[in-house]
Amino acid sequence: MAKGRKNVVLFPFMAQGHIIPFLALAHRIEQMGYAVTFVNTPRNIKKLHKSLSPGSSFIDLVEIPFNCADHGLPPEAENTDSISYNLSLRLLEATLTMEFPFRKLLSDLVDAGDKPVCVISDFFFGWTADVAHEFGIYHAIFSGASGFGMACYYCQRMNLIHPGPRNVEFSLPDFPEAGKFHVTQIPFFMLVAGENDPMTKFQRKNLPKWSSSDAFIFNTVEDLDRSGLSFFRRKLRIPVWPIGPLLLSRREAPSSLEKCMEWLDKREPKSVLYISFGSQNTISASQMMNLAKALDASSRNFIWVVRPPLEADINAEFAAEKWLPEGFPQRVHDQERGLIISRWAPQMEILGHKSVATFMSHCGWNSVLESLKNGVPLIGWPVAAEQFYNAKMLAEEVGVCVEVARGPTVK
Repeated sequence: MAKGRKNVVLFPFMAQGHIIPFLALAHRIEQMGYAVTFVNTPRNIKKLHKSLSPGSSFIDLVEIPFNCADHGLPPEAENTDSISYNLSLRLLEATLTMEFPFRKLLSDLVDAGDKPVCVISDFFFGWTADVAHEFGIYHAIFSGASGFGMACYYCQRMNLIHPGPRNVEFSLPDFPEAGKFHVTQIPFFMLVAGENDPMTKFQRKNLPKWSSSDAFIFNTVEDLDRSGLSFFRRKLRIPVWPIGPLLLSRREAPSSLEKCMEWLDKREPKSVLYISFGSQNTISASQMMNLAKALDASSRNFIWVVRPPLEADINAEFAAEKWLPEGFPQRVHDQERGLIISRWAPQMEILGHKSVATFMSHCGWNSVLESLKNGVPLIGWPVAAEQFYNAKMLAEEVGVCVEVARGPTVK
């Protein structure tokens, strides 16, 4: 027990969109007077050391054994940010092998007199509830996604709705309050998923285990996300608590932050469009080219965080000469109206700047919370997973988003 503090174990899935809200949760728990044991695979733990605040003396980063080669994964493929969707699914399936080392980790903590008061695990890790209960430890599931998005995903995955060519609108079983859905508001992989789809098979084992937990925690706000939270209270019959917004200002090199802030300081208030599709998503090459042409024609100020398009190697350097109109980067630079940043930018600081007017976003929930916290409305372009559901809620229920496109269609 760290200097008399009670211990809470956190265990997120190995993806930045999961790790970031868990890290924000770790800081919140530490501030409340607890010690935190933050569990993940070796490569992710090494990276996380750079993300901890200097004063985080009660957050202990603990490695859980994981060998990529044992699961047919490339070396160091311990995070979905650096691998394809198919390999991400393999990584997810491989997490089932972590049950034994996770049980041993809890056993070692108990034997050392540091029995955790609670285990908080990722929603992909429903199996951890039974492991925690073996030691008499309270268990909660934590979701960095919205309640609405998770409720839609739950219904879709458990019921496998397949609209026909004449049935382009439909409702979700058990969730009528979500309203009507158009087929374009459903991720493509959900529309084609079948009984033998690997993710369906995984989730149909995982999702029912949620009700074995003692509570479900969401990084959201009750007034923003009431229908989704109500769904899980009704469905799981366990406490469901919104504790958001949990936001983490990621530590970046001063030069990166200074470059963005200096550029924004020279712009008029509410004059800049910020564009980012998140840390793991991208659009097709043709969409990227057309977006650049639209920005060129608009004569508006913008910051655009670019990643290689769908057709390219996800880990490749961004090749502007291939994926942007000829002369576009130099032209917007010379005109002092565009800042193009490769892969990552200090998003929280950008959205908090007075010059930013709007955020063109994939509607990932972390980005949504960061945008709304700073009073920045959204232009929605969902491309994957529950982003489509988030965009629907934000546009139709909350009124803070206008959708301009759906999906990363390759043309």
